[in-house]
Amino acid sequence: MERKTSLDMFGMLSLTGFAMLLGINQVAIKLGNTGLQPVFMAGIRSLGALLVLLVWMRLRGVEFRIRPGTVPSGVLMGLLFSIEFSCLFFALDWTTVARTSILFYTMPVWLGFAGHFLLDGDRLTPLKLAGQGLAVLGVAIAVLDRGGSGEATLLGDALALCAAMCWAGIALLARVAPVSKTRPEMQLFWQLVISAPALLILSLWFGPFIRDFQVYHLGLLIFQIVCVASMGFLFWFWLLSIYPASSVASFSFLTPVLGVVLGWALLGETLGPTILISLVLVCVGLVLINRPRANQPR
Repeated sequence: MERKTSLDMFGMLSLTGFAMLLGINQVAIKLGNTGLQPVFMAGIRSLGALLVLLVWMRLRGVEFRIRPGTVPSGVLMGLLFSIEFSCLFFALDWTTVARTSILFYTMPVWLGFAGHFLLDGDRLTPLKLAGQGLAVLGVAIAVLDRGGSGEATLLGDALALCAAMCWAGIALLARVAPVSKTRPEMQLFWQLVISAPALLILSLWFGPFIRDFQVYHLGLLIFQIVCVASMGFLFWFWLLSIYPASSVASFSFLTPVLGVVLGWALLGETLGPTILISLVLVCVGLVLINRPRANQPR
């Protein structure tokens, strides 16, 4: 599919669905941490996703090829992925889903500012800045409405913010580094093949691997492996290769809001009027962020 200068209906629906998937994933990680050590679970997830990816590439006839000059940026992408998910999994262990969501999904802010200086066609116009401001405000309102959802620590918040910056770095590498010239499958391969051993080795320093493991924890792990860490992120990288990075990243603002809705639907959490206000603000913000310029082809 040819590269586009703005989001079309397919892109918007796809990114909304991916945001929903990530919202569910936040809940899955939080519940999964009760049965498995966070870093160990992240490592198992990467290892399982790597196997799924390789099988998928084989079945689809996708050529496995490491292009010359892409190894350093591929390894860097994998290291950032390792740091991102070790921080994210522990953040969800030490702070609330709500606080983790709002901090982790500040990724578009960091990517937007970086893209303004480093990516062609991703300039932050006043309209886009206004849209980002509205979206952030909407997410903040949603998060502030989730009082009493769990204990929060400063360390957990800091880890969530660190994970967001690593995610922005990965998205930037996927656009400007030599590894960006490879297929999305190979970009995901680098992240998984580096993070799987790195996380499993790192997990040796964080206590017992097993906490209170139940059968449903296995289901949560399989969901993360197949639906998120392999097929989900592969789809995201494919979208990133077609649509502007800032537009793709902006839809992550939906995830924490959807996380609040999922908390209400799946966990029986209270859904007050403020969440409806936040949803309106996020949607308006996304419209402003993704509105093509007057002289830009649609």
